[in-house]
Amino acid sequence: MFRQTHIKLTFLNSLVFIVLISILGTVIYFYTENKLYKDVNQSLLESIDHFQHQAEGPGEIRENSGGPIPKFKGRDPRIMTLIWDENNQLMLEQNRDSEIFQDNEKLIRPKTLNTLTDVDVDDFSFRYIALKVDHPELGIVTVQFIRNVNSEQELLDRLLLIMLIGMGVGIICALASGYFLAGKALVPIKKAWKKQTEFVSDASHELRTPLAVIQAKTDVLFRAPKATIQDRILDVSTISNESRRLSKLVTNLLTLARSDSDQIEVKKEVFQLDELLSEIIQQYEEIALYQEKSLQLQESESVQFFADKARIHQLIVILLDNAMKYTNAGGEILLSCLQNHSSIILKIKDTGIGIPEKDIPKIFDRFYQSDKARTAAEGTGLGLSIAKWIIEKHHGKTKVQSTLGKGTSIEIIFPKTQRS
Repeated sequence: MFRQTHIKLTFLNSLVFIVLISILGTVIYFYTENKLYKDVNQSLLESIDHFQHQAEGPGEIRENSGGPIPKFKGRDPRIMTLIWDENNQLMLEQNRDSEIFQDNEKLIRPKTLNTLTDVDVDDFSFRYIALKVDHPELGIVTVQFIRNVNSEQELLDRLLLIMLIGMGVGIICALASGYFLAGKALVPIKKAWKKQTEFVSDASHELRTPLAVIQAKTDVLFRAPKATIQDRILDVSTISNESRRLSKLVTNLLTLARSDSDQIEVKKEVFQLDELLSEIIQQYEEIALYQEKSLQLQESESVQFFADKARIHQLIVILLDNAMKYTNAGGEILLSCLQNHSSIILKIKDTGIGIPEKDIPKIFDRFYQSDKARTAAEGTGLGLSIAKWIIEKHHGKTKVQSTLGKGTSIEIIFPKTQRS
């Protein structure tokens, strides 16, 4: 499953790298070409201007078999001047005495006028510009200014070769980087998938247990249709307890599922945290008294808190219920809240059975229950997961200290300034 996704992500990541490398290489090549040929283009264009000014004067006369022909002086000695007659036949080559133009007239003959044009002749590269003039002595001729650009072209060819090699290496690196980044991107996905699979498996197991008990006890009741409720009170009581447990489990599962998809809206308001603690303690006092446990509000001060009151109430109830569940008769449970200049601190301390040190980092995991806790009381292992979600929604941090046989202290630190 993840193999195909890994390949697709590798392809997409590599494609992005390759496109970026290609764009960068193209920009560098054309920028370099523009810079290299800037001087060539400028010298050719200046030669035209110089020629036009020179043509207005008498010029120098050079004798040849065809009669006197003006000799035009070029400003740049690197530029050669060719003159073509009305029949496009080469008449004069100035500045250079070379046979290359005479032997390759068809190639070197100007194809366009007033435009910078490139041409290759044998192993040489040239750039030229040409224009037609009506000369009083020669008639209508084409004057061509041409410059050798071998050095510029060699530099560009070398740059292109280096870039092609670099792009090849870049593509290999892009594939390797794409594969690596795809693997990194899949790590949280794999973890989430594994976590989801474990969640579904654990949820199925937890749901199956109460359902099996209810079904078994129901079958027992069907075997004695004439029995009264009083005769089967234990079976009816078990069915009722397991139904409530199943209902609580489904509610918790729904809460966690909705929290994972951010479907639960957190509505924050200002309220007194110390007053909320007092209200909850009043609700649980009788239960604690019945279980022969001490429940007290200690070291609390007036604390104004901007938070979701319903969720903070749920958080305190979860932690309090957990503390009472794992505190034996005669034990003590203390709740407190206080504040400083930047934080609000909620603390729940009990004298219960404690948590093994190795289990402390895992107590907020879904369905996790330490062996010691499981022997003391039976639960679903979802309450603290919901508590963790509430704490995270309020940007809080948790500190847990516990000693086996002596009790547990859970301290939750909320930032005083909460985002709405």
